[in-house]
Amino acid sequence: MNSRLTTLGRSLKSNSTKLFSSSTQTPSTASQFPQTLAGLRARLASESPTLSDFVEDLKSNNAPYSVEVGTKKNPLPKPKWMKESVPGGQKFCNVKTSRTPPPPDPNEPTNVAEAIASWGLDYVVITSVDRDDLPDQGSGHFAETVQKLKELKPDMLIEALVPDFRGDPGCVKKVARSGLDVFAHNIETVEDLQSAVRDHRANFKQSLEVLMMAKDHAPAGTLTKTSIMLGCGETPDQVVKTMEKVRAAGVDVMTFGQYMRPSKRHMPVSEYITPEAFEKYRILGMDMGFRYVASGPMVRSSYKAGEFYIKSMIESDRAASSPQLSV
Repeated sequence: MNSRLTTLGRSLKSNSTKLFSSSTQTPSTASQFPQTLAGLRARLASESPTLSDFVEDLKSNNAPYSVEVGTKKNPLPKPKWMKESVPGGQKFCNVKTSRTPPPPDPNEPTNVAEAIASWGLDYVVITSVDRDDLPDQGSGHFAETVQKLKELKPDMLIEALVPDFRGDPGCVKKVARSGLDVFAHNIETVEDLQSAVRDHRANFKQSLEVLMMAKDHAPAGTLTKTSIMLGCGETPDQVVKTMEKVRAAGVDVMTFGQYMRPSKRHMPVSEYITPEAFEKYRILGMDMGFRYVASGPMVRSSYKAGEFYIKSMIESDRAASSPQLSV
């Protein structure tokens, strides 16, 4: 561990009260994180004016942004992905649950791939609700969609944000070898709060194993990525220890964002983390060796600025590994 990292670690510990000061009260200034969904939509729309609109799926505001791409006058379709209900639920995510969710549409991978290919994008994130009621837990759907999309748009960069597939190596391998560019799976919170925040079937060790399996099975150059929410009751020491274990698992990209409560039925926000604290985590993460760290109140696991940076990083890696013609 280099001296700068050691110094930062000491700073985090000795100045935690100052650097990581937070509040259980809603921030009052316009520059702080908005409390309401309407305010969140307005803030996001103002920061990403090229996007058409944020759809009602934004109620699941701790998941990647769900958006319709296009213009307000001529929006492009937003295909549904493995249905809208899920057999189990997280304590932070506003997704409908069902004991008997409907089976996925077998034509969905083709339909989704064709729709996305028509949008003119160069980077896309594919995600879904958890479907551990299915024999392959939805891994086949993910893999087939990636493969069909790569057939239509070989140069498009694809990130798949996947569940833990209950740690099934076959499911992880299927997705990791599908042709994607970024394998993402979120650990959601620090190690010590897993049981308080996540579904009882998920856990920190299993999530790390999934990310390590993906790195082992995916072609060279495939990035792995994870994200956590802050403001769930974690301490700075817990965050740092979690970062160290994630990095030791070979994860390339990590993001940090503020947890927002989707409804009164969901886990309450414990605290609002300051922008200065988010920046400290970003600096510390880069010194730990992560290739990219996004950290801020408005950051989610998938967002436009991060996608742009990761796209540039992948393209740079490919250019460096390509044979150079000598004159």
